[in-house]
Amino acid sequence: MTQSKKIGILGVGNLLLADEGFGIHFIERLQKEYTFPPNIELLDGGTAGIMLAPFMETKDILFVIDVVNLKDEPGSIHFFSDQNVRSGNIQIRMSPHQVGLLEILDLCRLRDKAPDRVEMITVVPGDLSTRIGLSPQLVPALDQVMNILLQKLNELDIFPVPATVAADA
Repeated sequence: MTQSKKIGILGVGNLLLADEGFGIHFIERLQKEYTFPPNIELLDGGTAGIMLAPFMETKDILFVIDVVNLKDEPGSIHFFSDQNVRSGNIQIRMSPHQVGLLEILDLCRLRDKAPDRVEMITVVPGDLSTRIGLSPQLVPALDQVMNILLQKLNELDIFPVPATVAADA
């Protein structure tokens, strides 16, 4: 049943602002380490804003990986379910490009093309300076977010194949 659902995994961020690029680094790593069934699409969304709408509108389930501006320890992980997103209970500012992400989801809903389920897995950044690469506080979060995402996919009866296993097949 879940195999027929279209699932999107979207990493957003800006690689030029250190930890702001977390979502992009995550998608790159995910693509290198796993092979996914055809119903799952990964996207490095960068800072594309409204241009992400066509990707979102074609998904039944959407996972968004990003940083979030919360007063918490750098590297701490925060999860926002679709209920939070739909009810508008996310009163925090996500990263700078997030000015558009929640609005894009609203636009998708207005067009009656929004994903049935949206889940955001976010990390508090430690360094937003102009440089490429994650701060030492965020590097371990890559593994933690990977484990969270894989668990969520497993709950949907989706088991990505490690790239090393896929290469041996």
